[in-house]
Amino acid sequence: MELKEYIEKEILPRYDAFDGAHTRRHVENVIRNSEELCTLYGADHDMCYVVAAYHDLGICEGRAVHNIVSGRILVADNVLPEWFTREQIEIMKEAVEDHRASLGKEPRSLYGKIVSEADRELDTDTCLRRTVQYGLDNFKGLSMDEQFCRFCRHLDEKYAEGGYLKLWLDKSPNRARLAELRKTIADRGGLRSRFDSIYAEEMKEK
Repeated sequence: MELKEYIEKEILPRYDAFDGAHTRRHVENVIRNSEELCTLYGADHDMCYVVAAYHDLGICEGRAVHNIVSGRILVADNVLPEWFTREQIEIMKEAVEDHRASLGKEPRSLYGKIVSEADRELDTDTCLRRTVQYGLDNFKGLSMDEQFCRFCRHLDEKYAEGGYLKLWLDKSPNRARLAELRKTIADRGGLRSRFDSIYAEEMKEK
């Protein structure tokens, strides 16, 4: 079995059980973003692929320490040594552990920086929708107005000027995307309109 076939059959389907912000669509986007950055920075494509594929598997044990659990799952996978050395697996584990934006510290390797950037999904529409989805899946008792308050609080804490999200790669297209997202966040009237539209669409799917 080839590496890609193994990942597609045994790893990516696990995301189907996660919340709306961590679906297979999300991990596929992270894989695609990682591949672009990998080419840009001359990193190993197979390693970037595995790091992206495993980065959120720890959601199965909750969000609080999902990055650590994801690293543990990667190291425990006894199939990966068919393609990677022990040293490569350790680098990939550390990259998965380091990808989380709220850690606030620089990833230990280029692979950690690549998956961190790839995971940001700073396209404004995608970011807003994922934030609404996460609120609906994890704070079910909140009213629509309370969901909006949580939505704004999260966006401010993570993405606004002074937020905890950091970008580690100078060549990343995320810098322009973050600037555009910040403009959207600052316009509270427009932000409420976009929230209302996304909220209505997501509630139809519930």
